[in-house]
Amino acid sequence: MSEDNEDFLDEELLDSNSIENMDIDEENKGLYEHLNITVDNKQEPLRIDKFLLIYRQNSSRNKISQTCRAGNVIVNGTPVKQNYRVKPGDQISVLLAHPPRANVIIPQDIPLHIIYEDEDLVVVDKEAGMVVHPGHGNWDGTLVNALAYHFEKNGQKSDLDRVGLVHRIDKDTSGLLVIAKNEYALSFLAKQFFNRTTKRLYWAFVWGNPQEDEGTIRGHIGRHPKNRMQMSVYEDGSQGKHAVTHYKVLERFKYMTWVECKLETGRTHQIRAHFKHIGHTLFNDERYEGHTPLRGINLPKYKQFIKNVFEILPRHALHAHTLGFIHPTTKKELYFESPMPKDMADAVKKWRNYLEN
Repeated sequence: MSEDNEDFLDEELLDSNSIENMDIDEENKGLYEHLNITVDNKQEPLRIDKFLLIYRQNSSRNKISQTCRAGNVIVNGTPVKQNYRVKPGDQISVLLAHPPRANVIIPQDIPLHIIYEDEDLVVVDKEAGMVVHPGHGNWDGTLVNALAYHFEKNGQKSDLDRVGLVHRIDKDTSGLLVIAKNEYALSFLAKQFFNRTTKRLYWAFVWGNPQEDEGTIRGHIGRHPKNRMQMSVYEDGSQGKHAVTHYKVLERFKYMTWVECKLETGRTHQIRAHFKHIGHTLFNDERYEGHTPLRGINLPKYKQFIKNVFEILPRHALHAHTLGFIHPTTKKELYFESPMPKDMADAVKKWRNYLEN
């Protein structure tokens, strides 16, 4: 993918498995861990650029210097400058903007739900639990591996590590994705995502009962000050990036609510962070502490009911429901809807029965 097109990647939808290995203050670039070093207890103080030059003898001083300047050398969780002096026990990570095995995409025969395909693009309805792109800890079994097999089987060629992904969704988020098959389609589609002219709506189940039937959540989103795995909302704009989420209530279940979300911006975990901020964490969102009963009554029967629903819906309740865009070649609008996945639909049925009885 060209550098310009990297800027179009939808940040809200980056794979959650990659977040622990990337600098999520970088707004639109996924970073991958290339080195993970624990400094020896007998190491004497030494500038980190010299230390890395010794450790990686095939790297140039300039490359190491530029990596430090970009904030991609992390020591004990904090980016450091090239003159930082390493100390015994330091945990060093070097992050770069491409996977260490970027050119090794293994085609794998993995079932895919393809709902549309032509010479320029393919639209996939992704199941929850599938990582979108290979990365640290997930080099295979991903959507890209499955697409590589699909294209190979049909005699098609697509350099999926350079082109293809216009946007991403978290591993445990289900729903619609469009993948480009050539550079022109990628650029044309990416521009629409960048300009927010695509038609995308998300369905989410959130804890509690929002007061208004419709609302807007505003607040900068940036890294949580203590928990790297989470994003936080900064209403005063002191940190993070501008973010706006519009929502509409579709159905209320007294202690849980089904909402429709439209993103005005696209930040990492935007829906998840915004709803936690207003006290309505996504249902069963373990990363944001939504995997225990946050609303309801303190009775064993209710707690058992919630446990049963968690078993039916063993992931955060978020689904990319609609996707609309202008086709790169025909210039006609394409529009797709993904029905509610079975786990979320079964959870709705269980809540309705619970309230009726």
